[in-house]
Parts: sequence; structure tokens; C-alpha cells
Amino acid sequence: MSQSEKQVFSLKQVVQSIQKTLEDRYTSTYWVKAEMHKMNRYPSGHAFPELVQKEEGKIVAQITGTIWKQQLERINEAFIQVVKEPLQDGKTLLLLAKINFHPTFGLTLQILDIDPSFSLGELQRERDESLRKLEKLGLINANQSQEFPLLPKRIAVISGDASKGLSDFYQVLHSNPYHYLFETTLFEAYVQGDLAVQSIRQALAEIEKKKEQFDIVVLVRGGGAEVGMTCYNNFELCKAIATFPLPVLTGIGHSTNLTVAELIAFRNAITPTQLAEFLVLTFREFDLELTEMQAEISLQSERFLAQKQLLLLSLANKLHQDVNKRLQGAKDRFVHVHYQVQHQSRSLIQQFSQEIEHKKRLLSPQLKFILEKEKQALSQYAEKVQFLDPIHVLKRGYSITRINGKVIDETTKLELEAELETQTIQGTVISTIKKLSS
Repeated sequence: MSQSEKQVFSLKQVVQSIQKTLEDRYTSTYWVKAEMHKMNRYPSGHAFPELVQKEEGKIVAQITGTIWKQQLERINEAFIQVVKEPLQDGKTLLLLAKINFHPTFGLTLQILDIDPSFSLGELQRERDESLRKLEKLGLINANQSQEFPLLPKRIAVISGDASKGLSDFYQVLHSNPYHYLFETTLFEAYVQGDLAVQSIRQALAEIEKKKEQFDIVVLVRGGGAEVGMTCYNNFELCKAIATFPLPVLTGIGHSTNLTVAELIAFRNAITPTQLAEFLVLTFREFDLELTEMQAEISLQSERFLAQKQLLLLSLANKLHQDVNKRLQGAKDRFVHVHYQVQHQSRSLIQQFSQEIEHKKRLLSPQLKFILEKEKQALSQYAEKVQFLDPIHVLKRGYSITRINGKVIDETTKLELEAELETQTIQGTVISTIKKLSS
């Protein structure tokens, strides 16, 4: 076929043909189940979400959707009212859509409506699936099995910095009328919406690094609205709470259909305020218990002392009576012994006096003989001593020489010019040594 014989269409003709064919073929609207992978909302208020279908984690179908501003605002309001969540990424939706082909923008699904009831069922399915997984792993009551501290004084707080719930929690906790002191450390995190799961898990990981510094962990979010709560059904977040090594308490501000995170937490409260009141009440109950114990101890002590005083008084009286009785008995025995000793002493004295007189009569002649004999012996000793008196030696012509008052003997050392004293019968002669000869 020659160049002139070929039938040539412009691109515009082709896409307009496709457009007409699709418009003729797909004249109705369809309910389509798909995951909103990414919403892609623009400043104009329109959204062009990426819609996908996954099988075993892989994308098997993909198309771009279109939601015009007015429909998006209406759908979002319905979602918040029914699901308690705005539209967000990663959720499986039931879409009322019309197949649309635009010559410039290509094939899209024009989304006219989204069934919030279907999404509510999907959320319930996710909640049930998370509970089933946790139960299979034996983690439903894991955190509730943690030992709750007697006084939870050191508190790690996970919340948004500007959260009203956090403000309410701090107000009740730190302004309690009993002046109990709590130490709170804030770990800031997103606590609602699609960013909350990863943000709260990161906060838990930071707390776990320094877990010895805390007694408990509290997770609080403010406001009475129940919007943004589906993150608390996420399995990974709930698993992190269940396996956390400290008790985790929640006060995330809603009253119906508890989330999985609240069910598996150590304790949950409807609001941050009620959670703070519980912690204050824990201290108050302990305080009252101590006061009661103190009063009971005081009462029991008084009773014990009174009983012991009565017992002591009874024992004292009994002891006094016993002592008096024993003293009287001892006195009686003493008098009896005194009479016995007095009687026996007189008898013994009389007996000994008689023996002494008898001994005296026997010893008297012997003593006279012994004394006479000793007297004669003493006379003989006196004559001998008198005979040994140096005067008798001097009378026979001998003399006694002394030096320095000592009699000269074989040990005396004689020196020239030494002064000698020589005693004779006629008197003492003083002389000086002028010469020594052997």
C-alpha cells in the first residue's frame, strides 16, 4: 500500500474515539473496591488519588481517581460522622465511580461517593484481625501482667505538645489538692491520624532505652471527638504496647467501642482527666491507708502499753507481797538462828574456857622449865658476845685501823697521803700515809 493509500488519524481523533467508545460502553456508575494508596489532595480542593488492588502484597491493578472539591468535602464529612476518621491513605474503600476518559488526562475513575459503612466494616475487620493476632501470640494480657508500682511517681507521657488532653492531664496531676508530687517527662508524638502509629512506636522505643527512669507510661490525646482513633487498632502499635516492659495507661478521649490499644493496655480511662484522677487517687488511697495504719498502730500501742502496765502493776504487787513474805520468813529464820548461835556460842565459850584452864594447868610447869633453860642459854650467848667485843682485843695491845671509816682488809686500796684512823685502848690516832712497802 502506498503512502497515499494509508489512512492516517490524528492523536486527537484516536483519543476522542476512545473517549466516545468508553462513554458509549460504560454509561452507568459502578461500586468499586480499591485501596486509596495515596490521596494526592491539591490546594484547589480537588484530589487525584492513586487507587490500587494488592494481592499477597503486590499491586495487580492501578488507576488514578478524581474527586472534585464539592464531592470530597461531602464525603469527608460523612466519613468523620460515621467512621470517626477523615479520608486517609492506606485504607480500603468502596467507591461509587464512573469510568471517565479525558483526551488530555487519560483514563480515570471519577469518584462520586464513598460508602462510609463499608469502611467502618473494614475498620472493624482490622480491629478483629489485630485482636486475633495478639491472642495467637499470647499478648492480650501481656501488659496487664506487669507489676503496677505502689506509687507511680515517675511518669513518661506520650502526647502532642499542644494537646488539650495533655493540658488537662497536667492540670489535674500537678494541681491535686493533696500536693502529691509527680515527675512527668513528655515524649512528643502524633496521637491521631495516619502518622500516629509510627510516631507513638518511636516514642515507646525512646522510653524503653531509659525505662529504669520511669514507673509507668501514659498515652493521652485531647478533645472529646473520636476522630482519628483507627490508628489504635493497628497491630504493630498494639503489639508494641502489649510487650512494653512498663505498665502503659491510656486516656485517649472517647467513650464507645474501645480500641485494641485500650483493651490490651494495663489500664484505660475515657479521658486524660480521668486518667490523672486515677493516678492521684492511687496516691490518696495509699495515703489514707498509711493514716489508718498509723492510727491503728497508735491505738494498738496504747492498748498494748495499758495491758503491760496493768500486768506490770499486778506483778509489782505480787512481787511486793512475795518479798514481804520472804523477808518475814527470813526474819523469823534469822531470829531463830540468832538464838541458836547465841546459845551455842555461850556453850562453846564455856567449853573452850574450861579447856583453856585445863591446858593452862598442864602447861604451867613445862613453861617454867623451858623458860629457865632458855634463860641459861641466853646468859651463855651474852658472855660470848661480850667476849667478842673489840674492846677486849684493844686491851690485849691490838689496834684497829680504818680508812674513810672502813676497817682495812685485803680488799682495801691504800694510797699515799691517805688519812688513817687507828683506834687503841688509849684513844684514836690520826696519821697520814707517807710511804707504802709490801
